[in-house]
Amino acid sequence: MLAFVLPLLGMVSAAVLPARAQSVVTMYVTDPLTGVGIYGWDPVSYFTEPVPLLGRGDYEYVWQNVPWHFATEANRDIFKSAPEIYVPQFGGHGAMGVARGYVSDSDPKMYTVFKQRVYLFYSASGREAFVLAPDEAAMAAEANWLNLSKNLSIN
Repeated sequence: MLAFVLPLLGMVSAAVLPARAQSVVTMYVTDPLTGVGIYGWDPVSYFTEPVPLLGRGDYEYVWQNVPWHFATEANRDIFKSAPEIYVPQFGGHGAMGVARGYVSDSDPKMYTVFKQRVYLFYSASGREAFVLAPDEAAMAAEANWLNLSKNLSIN
């Protein structure tokens, strides 16, 4: 009986169209539940504090269709004046992934500040690889970002 059923299952599965998973990767890394930029971490605090701080919803500013949270009103106002300086490079995507030619998520607690810019990483090993050769990694990521960012959703 099994020998008879197996060939039939093969024909049924061939007749069913494959399901297509659709993944939208956005220009800026956001919390998947709230949509807040870099999971709610305060982008200005990477420059002003020994460790980055979580932002608060009552200090929110929407930039590039993304809500950003800040730990203080002052940080929100600083961000408003020059968001391009404070938003992590590559929209917060993992910098070593971008340097290697692909877009990945990041962990806002895995970061480095290099040449007055914040770079986020998916893992500690990615951060360490960047720190070992930051100029080369940053240049490779910049070159790759031009093409990678063309395929990202704005919202």
